[in-house]
Amino acid sequence: MNKSNNTSGAQSARKPRNAKGTILRLFQTMLHERALFVLALGLTLAGNLLGLVGPSLAGEAIDAIGAPGGIAWNVIARKCALMLACYAGSALLSYLLSLLMIHISRGVVYRMREQAFDRLMRLPVGFYDRNPSGDIISRISYDVDTVNTSLSNDIVQILSTVVTVVGSLGFMVAISPKLLLVFCVTVPLSFYAARRRATVTKPLFRARSRKLGELNSLVEEQLSGLTTLRAYCREDATIDKFDAINEEAVEAYYRSEYEGSVVGPLVNFINNLSLALVSVFGALLFCAGQMTIGSISSFILYSRKFSGPINEAANVFAELQSALAAAERVFALIDEPIEPEDAPDARALTQVEGHVELDHVTFGYEENQPILRDFCVDAKPGRLIAVVGPTGAGKTTLISLLMRFYDAQQGCIRVDGSDVHGLTRDSLRAAYAMVLQDTWLFHGTVYENLAYGNDRATREQVVAAAKAAHADSFIRRLPQGYDTLLTDDGANISKGQKQLLTIARAMLLDSRMVILDEATSNVDTRVEKLIQKAMRRLMAGKTCFVIAHRLSTIESADEILVVNHGEIVEHGTHQELMEKQGFYYNMYRAQFE
Repeated sequence: MNKSNNTSGAQSARKPRNAKGTILRLFQTMLHERALFVLALGLTLAGNLLGLVGPSLAGEAIDAIGAPGGIAWNVIARKCALMLACYAGSALLSYLLSLLMIHISRGVVYRMREQAFDRLMRLPVGFYDRNPSGDIISRISYDVDTVNTSLSNDIVQILSTVVTVVGSLGFMVAISPKLLLVFCVTVPLSFYAARRRATVTKPLFRARSRKLGELNSLVEEQLSGLTTLRAYCREDATIDKFDAINEEAVEAYYRSEYEGSVVGPLVNFINNLSLALVSVFGALLFCAGQMTIGSISSFILYSRKFSGPINEAANVFAELQSALAAAERVFALIDEPIEPEDAPDARALTQVEGHVELDHVTFGYEENQPILRDFCVDAKPGRLIAVVGPTGAGKTTLISLLMRFYDAQQGCIRVDGSDVHGLTRDSLRAAYAMVLQDTWLFHGTVYENLAYGNDRATREQVVAAAKAAHADSFIRRLPQGYDTLLTDDGANISKGQKQLLTIARAMLLDSRMVILDEATSNVDTRVEKLIQKAMRRLMAGKTCFVIAHRLSTIESADEILVVNHGEIVEHGTHQELMEKQGFYYNMYRAQFE
């Protein structure tokens, strides 16, 4: 069911990328701050126009040195003062623009992360089965940060480049259209070089983001299983595996940066070539009496302003490619198809009795590879149904179908006589209380974790549930009792204690149906017996589905379903199945004899 990140990454790399569409979408996101964005455009225009006046004033000051009546000191002083004012004003506006773009990028990044996390909350369970969590985390952390850096720095650079290049071009046309012919050769050459390099660097930046996602996935996986890793003495093998992936990530990073770094020096060489040509042809025009020294000086300064931003834009081009690759990954996550909407006529499941039926249900995660085959169950209200079988028989898949994390491909599932497709998913899932073998606790107090699914639970009810689950005694021994803060998925308590807390949390839910997936696997035998009695008492009248590997925990079940290869091979009470001396009998003997 799970697919490796390498496979998914390779597939995504082969798909055509739409850079224009990504840029357009980024700007659409920025338009949520349209007033600030318009102000940013105004500051860009004003600041760069002030900067463009300087070379013209410099040329006029130089010409004043060779004025017919001698050096015009008053003209020189006035031009220099105006230059100082223009450059000071341009610097101030550029500073304000940088602050404004940081504010805009903050809003854009906040919105992108919000949209990505909102989509994660609404994606089907199958998405998480196919994608490593490290890669998902990389998208909403590293990739969004990359976009943030580009918006706050590179966008300002590009906006300034556009204004400066266009303005400089206008001034150069006014000074000498003949000298401008030099740029008819060098500018197309610069753009051609940058575009050629882009075709090389863009897939490299996509590969870099993908490799960093793989690295994150490996680190998260190994840290979460650190105890098992050490128990099997796999430290050296894990280090070797990390080194291999780390080397691939570093190599991907190096290649993208190496290829991207070629653009700046290449464009800079072409721009310096254009400056040399302007100087040579300008000198020839001066000798022909068609230009003054001041005009040549102004033209050279404008040519630097014309080619300089192009060179700088080429330097940030690699960063922009990285940002576009990162934005594509984030938008791809945001565009993932969410869990299908409820049917238009779906109704909420109310006044639940707990009658669950599976009528000839067939399901498989992959087409033509069924996990459950012609599965039939009739769970009457208040009955405890145990499901047992070897690993891979389809027990956990049954839970996913009951909770409608997946939909059956054939057959029908009904609750209280209603097809689940005619019920809203929220009401259906709320009708179940579920305790899984893999416990989950969030960063918060013990009390907050216990009351997680029932906001209306009183302190007395929480304590009563904890007592029923035999968790009250160890909770009171914690430093702050029920107000003790649990950190890092409850790392400061034992696995068995975490299991007791999740059982108590399920007991607080006002649900008519209960799912237990090996819920007592992390507690000792004595506590297990006590919990079984407490559950039977507190869940009286509720329909219970118990997935069990330890057969001693389900001897009192109303009905035991024995599943093998996705089919029910036997069913009945413990006594009936033992008398048959079939599949269940052999499983039981294997455990206890």
